[in-house]
Amino acid sequence: MLDSVLEACRMRLRALLSTARFSLFAGVGLVGATVDLLVLFLLVELTPFGPTPAKVVSWELSIVVIFVINEWWTFANYGRMGPRAIGKRFLRSNAVRFAGFLVTLGVLVGLVRWFGVWYLAANAIGLAVGFFVNYTCESLYTWRVHRD
Repeated sequence: MLDSVLEACRMRLRALLSTARFSLFAGVGLVGATVDLLVLFLLVELTPFGPTPAKVVSWELSIVVIFVINEWWTFANYGRMGPRAIGKRFLRSNAVRFAGFLVTLGVLVGLVRWFGVWYLAANAIGLAVGFFVNYTCESLYTWRVHRD
């Protein structure tokens, strides 16, 4: 039994260490981070929203952009096609990325409130930390790349 657990862990680790997929995911993440930072900036500077509520809106908008690009580029060879299958992956992606969002939001709030870091810099740091949570969870749970 221990051998099968170790093999399952090795298989998942090999899937995560794909440099090609990681590079694609990072490129898509850069697009998503740009959307997130731009929307966050616009909401904080042009509306009465503060950084925390603005982050919730900017996050979801960037998630939609990231999902669409990942679906058609990064993970194009994984999962069934069709509205139902794509819808399920979108819901899973939102659920999975919520962990990354909590990391990003925690870093943003903590750095702004306790250390006086400018909200956009704090958000960029949080996005970088949350990236690794998202890559791991999206790869293994949303698109299940270890099953190829």
